[in-house]
Amino acid sequence: MAPSNLPPAFNSTSQDIEMLLSAQCHLGSKNMQVHMEPYLWKTRPDGINVLNIGKTWYKIVLAARIIAAIDNPADICVISARPYGQRAVLKFAAHTGAVAIAGRFTPGNFTNYITRSFKEPRLIIVTDPRTDAQAIREASYVNIPVIALCDTDSPTEFVDVAIPTNNKGRHAIGLIWWMLAREVLRLRGSIANREIEWDVMVDLYFYRDPEAEENKEAIEEKVPGAEEAAAPADGGFGAGTGDWEVTGATAGFASTTAAAPAAAGTSWDAG
Repeated sequence: MAPSNLPPAFNSTSQDIEMLLSAQCHLGSKNMQVHMEPYLWKTRPDGINVLNIGKTWYKIVLAARIIAAIDNPADICVISARPYGQRAVLKFAAHTGAVAIAGRFTPGNFTNYITRSFKEPRLIIVTDPRTDAQAIREASYVNIPVIALCDTDSPTEFVDVAIPTNNKGRHAIGLIWWMLAREVLRLRGSIANREIEWDVMVDLYFYRDPEAEENKEAIEEKVPGAEEAAAPADGGFGAGTGDWEVTGATAGFASTTAAAPAAAGTSWDAG
């Protein structure tokens, strides 16, 4: 499956291929961009385009070699405007020393030196060429190479190295960034050899919904105590104390209505 021109030291393991398949990195969209056709393996009967995992791994290794060739890690800028990739780029920047731009990309970051967030990177890596189009366009103005995670329908204009993968799933995006960071650290020598596993789990690169995490914590913290167990079923409005009993209230209304006609009859007889 992998291209024959890949050096034997960079060959993927069966575990790497299984992780790529389990994260659905090979599933593209139903649309196909003409420049992404070389990375296509086949089209399923339902119209989903399936990418070649071997070429995805080859492009991950190629991108890692480009990143490792830059002496100063701070000259690399990783960008993600999509929420699914913001956590991944922040973790990638923390592990490799790059500069991360998570969230909205301010226009003029690469072209307007008056802005406070002006940067002059030697390489940028984007999560989605369509969402991060502003960053790619500004990089083309100042001749900055671009590495991008491209789906089958992603525009490849001004993209120098395209990593074919599913850039719409949270697991696929996190896994590609994790593998890219691992390969960069291997080439730099931070990881001794390819037989030693990286101690950073891939789950740290996955997107997590803040609202779902808050709800999960609230459910875990809510443990019924003795007072909640002994509380009345009606919400504690004084059941059994006689304040809200319907029978007593009915009796009171009945006695009042009985006394009213009696008093009225007495007055009529007197008249």
